[in-house]
Formats: sequence, C-alpha cells, structure tokens
Amino acid sequence: MGFEADETRKPEDRPLRRGWTTGACATAATKAALAALLSGDFPDPVEIRLPKGETPAFALNRQELRPGSAPPRAMAAIVKDAGDDPDVTHLAEIVATVSFGQPGSGVVFRAGPGVGMVTRAGLPIPPGEPAINPVPRQMMREVVEALCAAHGRPADLVVEISVTGGEELARKTWNPRLGIVGGLSILGTTGIVHPFSCSAWIHSIHRGVDVARAAGLSHVIGSTGSASEDLARRLYPELAEIAYLDMGDFAGGLIKYLKAHPVERLTIAGGFAKLTKLAQGAMDLHSGRSQVDLAFLLEAVRGLDPAAGERLAPAILAANTAKEVLDLTQEAGLDLAGEIARQARAVSLERLGDAGVAVEIVVADRKGGLLARV
Repeated sequence: MGFEADETRKPEDRPLRRGWTTGACATAATKAALAALLSGDFPDPVEIRLPKGETPAFALNRQELRPGSAPPRAMAAIVKDAGDDPDVTHLAEIVATVSFGQPGSGVVFRAGPGVGMVTRAGLPIPPGEPAINPVPRQMMREVVEALCAAHGRPADLVVEISVTGGEELARKTWNPRLGIVGGLSILGTTGIVHPFSCSAWIHSIHRGVDVARAAGLSHVIGSTGSASEDLARRLYPELAEIAYLDMGDFAGGLIKYLKAHPVERLTIAGGFAKLTKLAQGAMDLHSGRSQVDLAFLLEAVRGLDPAAGERLAPAILAANTAKEVLDLTQEAGLDLAGEIARQARAVSLERLGDAGVAVEIVVADRKGGLLARV
C-alpha cells in the first residue's frame, strides 16, 4: 500500500508507460523459481497471464537453485518496473523462494524479509497472515497448480515472497498505520499499474476506512498533508492512530468511499488552497489536475462584504496564489478561510448524500496553525 510521487519520472515528450504491480512481479518470480525447482532450469524471461488475459514477460534479476537443501528450494528475483506511475516500489526487487511443503498442505504463503504481516482487522487479509492480497495470491496459486499438474506432482508448496529493502520502503507508505508490520504489501488486482492513476493511494484510503470501521471507530480524519494532520492531531489527541487517513489530494476518493461505507463523523483538514478547490467542487486537489479560481475567491469575498469585495477585486484577480488572496482578506478583517470552510463542507455533504456522515472542515496554515474550523 505504497505511493510516493516522483514527478521527475514524468517526461513531457512521450506517452506515459504502464508498469507492473508487485503482485504481477511476485507471480512471475514464483513461476520462474518453481519451474527451476521442478525442471532444473529457470525460464528467463518468464511469462505470466494476467487476470484480464495479457501475457507480459519479466527478466530475472537474480536466481538460485538449491536442490540439495532440506527441503529443496529455488529463488528468483524480478525488479519491478512501475512505468511512469509515481510508486514507492518502482525498481524494488521482488523475490520469490519456493520449496516443497508437507503433503496435503496446498499452497502456503509466507512473508520473507521486506514483506509485512497483517496485525489488524479490516484489511482484505486477516490478522496473522502475510500482507499478500487476494488477487496476487490467486495468481500465484494458479501458476503453482498449473506447473505442478504439468509435472504430475501435488501442489503442496511453500511460497515465500520478499522485497529487498522493503522494510525501509514501507516507512514511506501507510502500512505501519494500517497495522501491517515489517514491510510492504504485495498488491494488485489487474497486474498492471496505470501511470498516474494514483490507484495505490486511493486503495490505501479505502483500506484505511475499512480498518477504522472494523475497529469500531466513529470518527475519521482525512488530511491533505502533514501540517494539516498535525493540526488535527492537536485538536483530537484522543483519537486512535488508525483514525487519521492520509487523504492527500484525493478528497473524492475518500468521500465517495465513505458514501458507500459510512462512519458517523468525518473531519477534512487541509491548507487554504486545497480546500478552496474542494469548495469549488473539485474532488482531485492536485495542482496538476485542478486550479484555484481567483474569480471564485472574489465571489466568496463579495459574499462576506460586498464593498470590500469591490475594493479588493483588482488585487484578488491579479494575485499569484490563493495565499496572497487570503493575506489580502485578513488585512481587511475578513474571515475568508471560514467562508471557504463552509463552502467546502457544503460540497462534501452534497457528495455524501444520505450517507449520514457529519462533516467538519479544518483549515490549516502552512505551519499547521488553525485558520478556520466549521
């Protein structure tokens, strides 16, 4: 459940490349390792079939066959290519080690170094299991069963998935907050990472809501960044860690999921510019996908004080940033942050419909100070 932007990998002069999920890489590594365990030879590249029928091939980065170990085992490693998606696991080495299991055991999944263990309810995998999601498990299980059937053997295998350096990478993800300890998750539903789909982040938001609901929490907080989350933590020191959702720019991802999976109360905490875009009706608050409308801010100022709005109109419409508009209105004694919070709350409630979620908006300054709370 990891996502970290790296906009330096977004070239402007060519189409964006798709990439492969950790689940697809783990499946390919599993197939290569098991093929070597059964036949003595590693297929390189190794081809797999994805859930929607595509058949990509993956080059091996490392391989090792130990037929004399007890039990015999084989290891294959693949470097994940996330394409142009800003994913923290881009170029991570995904490792599968396969060994024969006990008769009748079926396929047993284990977490090797760098793959986390689930410790909290609310995730697709129950507590006590390796953080390998259902679709990657099914993909690997199908590979194991097909290869074993081709060699006339029962599919009693231990499949250990590791990620080189995964424990350190996991600190940049939601995993510690979600109760996944010791490393990354092995994810993917299609095997394909679509560039800048931001699916990993939105997936993490959804899982965060699931964990909070499973724990019986009635109040969750979605923040656009660290400063606004720090402010929310000061306002609600009694809330559990899992109540805090790293919403980032994806207000719509959180609100839409809460409409279908509600809690009693939602607090959205963010900076003035981000929440201005929410007040405008934008559900994606990223600077590359929505912009602050200075005319919208001017109308909000006019609603507070028509005379001040007319006086400040030229400066507002010529402003470079939302912060500049905020500063102008503060000097004039106007609570523009409060007005934006009210409008952002109205938009959020409208999108939530009849879900019964109470909404609070908290506006933070760049240092995490409180500008408005509605």
